[in-house]
Amino acid sequence: MEKVTAKKHLGQHFLKDESVAKNIADTLNLEGYEDVLEIGPGMGVLTKYLLEKPINTYVIEIDTESVEYLGVHYAKLKDKIISKDFLKYDINEVFKGKQFAIIGNFPYNISTQIVFKTLEYRDQIPEFAGMFQKEVAERICEKKGSKAYGILSVLAQAFYDVEYLFTVDEHVFNPPPKVKSGVMRMRRKEDYSLPCGEKLLFTVVKTAFQQRRKTLRNSLKTLNLSDILREDEVFNLRPEQLSVEEFIALTQKIEADGV
Repeated sequence: MEKVTAKKHLGQHFLKDESVAKNIADTLNLEGYEDVLEIGPGMGVLTKYLLEKPINTYVIEIDTESVEYLGVHYAKLKDKIISKDFLKYDINEVFKGKQFAIIGNFPYNISTQIVFKTLEYRDQIPEFAGMFQKEVAERICEKKGSKAYGILSVLAQAFYDVEYLFTVDEHVFNPPPKVKSGVMRMRRKEDYSLPCGEKLLFTVVKTAFQQRRKTLRNSLKTLNLSDILREDEVFNLRPEQLSVEEFIALTQKIEADGV
């Protein structure tokens, strides 16, 4: 098999620039884990540089044509190719509760879902790096006060230190996407436990940003907060005006209010 045909329904854009692939592989610091899982390896341009590192490289790929190609061209991946849909797969069938990193040139149509699944497994994922549509990568790393700051920004930054690393032009892909790409990295905070209920934080953040033009007093009405709590000055603000720490503090107040 000479090459894999990019499939539009899978959001495939194959990276063809070796230096970009190497730079993405080099974003990992390889500390605190022995395994890395690459999502959507395609024809293995990034995989090749991961296999040079002192780490066990696994790949997960939904495209059967890519799976066949990788099996033929990368002998080191023997028994480490997972032919599954990452979003539906129980990763502990392979990792059994161990720590592992995630990396990839992610399909843009599922990239935010990949981040949300990573947050679910944060106890096992100390490091995450990869390429997204530029706007999505920027949104994850955005700070308060910006229109791009939102649900993904707050929830990712509650548990991870995030960093936008570099921008990638369209022409280094085949076929080229219509937008620029961005590479970002998340490293889990040393203390990533929350001083508030995780489920409630997710609810507060999502409910607030679903009506982001409204003040919190209006957008959080559905949480049935007490009149006394709603007099707090924080409820005069809109969600993009609150930092991650302020959202956590707000969630603590709501918990104390009995929600």
